Amino acid sequence: MNQTEQYVYHLVTRNKMQLGQIIYFDQHEKNTLYRFFFEQEQHNAQGEDAFQILLSRNSENGLHMEKEDADVVLNYAGSSVRAIRETIVEMVRLQEFPYYPSRLSCLYVTKSYDDLLKWRVIFESFNRKVLQIVKLKVDGNCFEGDGELLPKEDGASFAKKIEQARSYWQNNNTTALPEMLVDGRIEVVEILEEFE
Repeated sequence: MNQTEQYVYHLVTRNKMQLGQIIYFDQHEKNTLYRFFFEQEQHNAQGEDAFQILLSRNSENGLHMEKEDADVVLNYAGSSVRAIRETIVEMVRLQEFPYYPSRLSCLYVTKSYDDLLKWRVIFESFNRKVLQIVKLKVDGNCFEGDGELLPKEDGASFAKKIEQARSYWQNNNTTALPEMLVDGRIEVVEILEEFE
């Protein structure tokens, strides 16, 4: 963990940032990743959740669903597997690396502009609209990691995912997909690009 003042880069995807804007992240402030994977609920037009849909659509001839119901089930499964990944990563952090910022209570940034462009390609491949690229001054804790080391979104055992999470936090200086987690006082010092 480094606690120092430094300059980093951030992709803005929700609400545009303003020059001079100050953001604070501490262990009590939850970020967008938390809200997206831990607070969202999936229901069809009838108010049924994924489990209600699966139970009510199962018959002797198998499972039969309309597109809306299938979308609810798939969206719930996708969100849940990511929430499980983040829960495991947080559990390992709390047990073995408590001095690093939480992935659920931080801002995601990169040390270099070039690393940020790698993330932009990934965001756009998921139709996640990038509004701005900003430069930030951070006075707080940081963790430099490799997003490629995160537990995979697959059917591997929880034990394997725990080992993957441990590798992520140990970060043996791999940089396939560099990311930084920062908390503390964060100031927008430059808006480098804006997109509509």
